[in-house]
Amino acid sequence: MGKEFVVGVTGASGIIYARRLLDVLGESARVHLIISEVAREIASFEDVNLDGCRAVYHDVRRMEASFASGSFRHNGMVIIPCSMKTLSSLAHGNADNLITRAADVTLKERRPCLLVLREMPFNRVHLENMLSAHDAGATVMVASPGFYHHPKTITDLVDMVVARVLDHLQVEHNLDVRWEGA
Repeated sequence: MGKEFVVGVTGASGIIYARRLLDVLGESARVHLIISEVAREIASFEDVNLDGCRAVYHDVRRMEASFASGSFRHNGMVIIPCSMKTLSSLAHGNADNLITRAADVTLKERRPCLLVLREMPFNRVHLENMLSAHDAGATVMVASPGFYHHPKTITDLVDMVVARVLDHLQVEHNLDVRWEGA
């Protein structure tokens, strides 16, 4: 396992995306996982179990994790799903918990930092925050699956988004969602 990633799960609907990413990413990489308190509540409501993933779990309130320092080398960070509150924190440099601190450090060190937004529609503040995060170096992704691969299940739709995340992290995968052309 040569690659190492940080994954933050925040309080937006769509915890299923995080679970699928963790399952796939954990097969080939070391994963540091931070789950916000609201994300845990939503996971329970959405009936998605985030326990038992192949990951090193970190308390969102504890700021002394190794990856909260720029001297810790890793291959990138994903916040999935990324709530509008977390997006706002990142856009304005407010690193008040381990997720936002780790993302702030990831951006500072110019490592890949992917924000997978799930909420919609967007108001002007959301759009401006997305642009600010983009300008700071984040890749802003919306959990908006395509349909050209003829999905038949929710898992097929989830895999489409997760595959795009893995592609941006340069992680090989076998999720069958690539466009084959007409």
